[in-house]
Amino acid sequence: MQKINEELLACAQQGDEAALAALIARMMPAIRKGAAACRAPGLDFEDAVQEGLIGLFQAVRGYNAAAGTPFAAYAAACIHHAQQDAQRAALRKKHAPLNFSVPLPDAEQIPQPGPEELAIAGERYADTLQRMRTDLSVMERRVLIASLHGQPASQTAQALGTTPKAVANALARARRKLRGE
Repeated sequence: MQKINEELLACAQQGDEAALAALIARMMPAIRKGAAACRAPGLDFEDAVQEGLIGLFQAVRGYNAAAGTPFAAYAAACIHHAQQDAQRAALRKKHAPLNFSVPLPDAEQIPQPGPEELAIAGERYADTLQRMRTDLSVMERRVLIASLHGQPASQTAQALGTTPKAVANALARARRKLRGE
């Protein structure tokens, strides 16, 4: 365990960045050793090192020399506890969905269709509408349109004055005809 100069510690507690950097340099071997010991799925070595550094910052902020414990021992305990807390949190798998999720692409990354694709899609749409007018019966068209609007079969049946089974059959026929079967 490194012996920490009390003057260096006092400067770090007062916000001296150079003193804090010197404390970090002296405690880094202990932080790295603790990080290597507490690896877990969802907790990388670098993350454990960061947790150890957070523990060291808490030790610098909360150390009281009047308690009689040497700073190095107090800091080692704070580092160890911070890393153990991170390991326990990683083992709970509370954030597993976030760790293994795939980010959604930005709107700029989604490829926009070109004029050719838009023209082809427009032709397909017009062809489908024409086939709906010519190939489907009035009942099949009404049932299909109600289904496309999210209306349940029971509500469609009530509006058309028929049974839900007749609505389901008409919808199946319409789909079959539009697929070209």
